[in-house]
Amino acid sequence: MQVKVLGCSGGIGGNLRTTSLLVDDDILIDAGTGVGDLSIEQMAKIDHVFLTHSHLDHIACLPLMLDTVAGLREAPVTIHGLPETLHALKTHIFNWIIWPDFSAVPSETSPLLRYAEVAQGKAVSLSGRSITPLPANHTVAAVGYWLDSGAGSMVFTGDTTTCDALWEQVNQIENLKYLLIETAFGNDELALAVTSKHLCPSLLFDELGKLKKSAHVYITHLKPGEGAEIMYHIEQSSQHAGLRGLQNMQVFEL
Repeated sequence: MQVKVLGCSGGIGGNLRTTSLLVDDDILIDAGTGVGDLSIEQMAKIDHVFLTHSHLDHIACLPLMLDTVAGLREAPVTIHGLPETLHALKTHIFNWIIWPDFSAVPSETSPLLRYAEVAQGKAVSLSGRSITPLPANHTVAAVGYWLDSGAGSMVFTGDTTTCDALWEQVNQIENLKYLLIETAFGNDELALAVTSKHLCPSLLFDELGKLKKSAHVYITHLKPGEGAEIMYHIEQSSQHAGLRGLQNMQVFEL
């Protein structure tokens, strides 16, 4: 299993892209603006999109990607998400007001997209690859994802703040290799991090103290214009040496 980072920023500007991970050549984890860097041919190969939650920075390119590949696919693209996430898409995006309802186009019997509900702890198996939703604590219903090739695993937290239930499950993963965890704000914005249910370095360190497994840890979802300062405070921690910022186009092998 190969995981390529298409976007890992909390916003846009210059070369910044919002969250999306490409798994092999047929699966997306979230569909932020990084998806727009794929070629049309690459987009047409996407069979499955797993969404962590419904916020715009994680779904921004989904409507546009579907429109781009509409004439290039015979099978529908499956959108996996929590019931609340799928409801938000149906109600607010694919509603004929913002964008066409691709679950009924070109016809209800042969649509461009179909929806598949996920549930925490229930693995989805795709050609020997296991993708399992994990607990998250955000302002809307949200999950992280555990990607398991059999030979190794990656955990992507998605957007979350303090979440003991997440670590209870992560600490049971025997072949954990990589942890991608968000840190959206600096310590000077602790109150905002708490209100918006994100992490800042001090909260990040508290959360990593609950991790009992050895893993390479990468920081994602840094806010535009604040990334260097946030990473500076993270890298100053002697207790958590080796933490690195996630980069666009970074590739992981599992």
